[in-house]
Amino acid sequence: MIFRGMAFHKHISISHVLRNNSCHYTNHDPTRMFFFKRLFIPTKLTKLCYALIISALMLVILCRLHYKHKMKKLDVSSEFFQDDENQPANFIPYDGNLRYIVRWVNPTNKIIEYVDGSRLFVMKSCSWNNCYLTDNSNILNSFSGFSVVLFDGPDMNYFETSKHLPKARSQHQKFVFVSGDAASSLPICNDMWNDYFNWTWTYKLDSDMVWKYIVIRDVNGKIIGPKKDMNWIKPENMLPVDSAFIMKLRTKTKIAAWFASNCKTDSQRENFVKELEVYLSEYNLELDIYGDCGKLNCPRVIMGRCLEMLEKDYFFYLAFENALSEDYVTDILLHALKHDTVPVVFGGANYTRFLPDNAYLNAQEYGPEGLARRMFELMHSPSKYQKLFRWRNHYSYHSHDESPDSDNFCNLCAAANKYRFDNDLRKTNFKSWWNTKDKCK
Repeated sequence: MIFRGMAFHKHISISHVLRNNSCHYTNHDPTRMFFFKRLFIPTKLTKLCYALIISALMLVILCRLHYKHKMKKLDVSSEFFQDDENQPANFIPYDGNLRYIVRWVNPTNKIIEYVDGSRLFVMKSCSWNNCYLTDNSNILNSFSGFSVVLFDGPDMNYFETSKHLPKARSQHQKFVFVSGDAASSLPICNDMWNDYFNWTWTYKLDSDMVWKYIVIRDVNGKIIGPKKDMNWIKPENMLPVDSAFIMKLRTKTKIAAWFASNCKTDSQRENFVKELEVYLSEYNLELDIYGDCGKLNCPRVIMGRCLEMLEKDYFFYLAFENALSEDYVTDILLHALKHDTVPVVFGGANYTRFLPDNAYLNAQEYGPEGLARRMFELMHSPSKYQKLFRWRNHYSYHSHDESPDSDNFCNLCAAANKYRFDNDLRKTNFKSWWNTKDKCK
């Protein structure tokens, strides 16, 4: 086990041992002490003290022998590390059984507290938990000891201008581009990144590792998506919803809700919403907007209660993305899918990769006027509205961190263990892969 910031040994002094074992005179008698010094009379008390002193010395010797033996068991066959008892105190001993992962950070950013070391993977019950995650690139006595180096997408501009990058890389290391942000909002146009990254870890479904916002499972609990080619059951072949669920839907009285705090977005969703409100008003319907973009409030601290309200009262939920990028579908979709509300989607993704037919309304396909009309029709046609929930008999939707087999960080550790590290394959076309066509001219 590695203890960051702790010495392997703690100095044990003889006086410390004696104090802790109460082998001293509480009633001090100078003449008696002088008597012992001159004659060394072996009273029972002094015999006990000598025994404790000898035991303490033996304990120190045994600890040192155990430490040397343990260090020999580490993987010191690596070309990067040797046992060095004089290494600086801020280094941790290298363990060949661990996969060290470092976030290459922008030093100008505010430090974000997170679980350091292996605890994150243990806490998540990952099948592979022998990874050590840190943002301290100096924690090992050689940078080449890191198996994986993560580069956050939002920091790429800083890395370009400051040239704050690793000075060297080893063939066995994997440099990984990481982004949960949409490519349309995060253009990376410098050619220097071509042939730089070994792996990509993003929301894009053709990434080496997919950063999952949502996870789709079949009735047996198997992960089946999202992915580019989904084999959905056709709506006409889906089982109808049961009577208990139909009764639950009858409590709904309000047309739609939207939770939003970002009111000026790259996707310009706010403009679509304004038009939609106008057309809904023609049917005497009102869109309820919660957060900074509307008149209603739903603080994050009571989000659970807000979602219960969504499930009970609303027919539709606006799952409008803040950016229009291929495959960019965030977990706002789960607000609707996990709370018995039909999602109205707005984004740059091909939604057939994320949702079965007849389970959602696509705002961009209908337009504001057509969408308002369709929402009104479904609100007043219970049989048609109920069919939008047939998918529930065949699929379920989840957040990535609900289970170790879908957790993004568990998948990172698994990749660090399973993938070959003896090659240096790189993304030669990163710029064209990441960016939308109109962003890098």
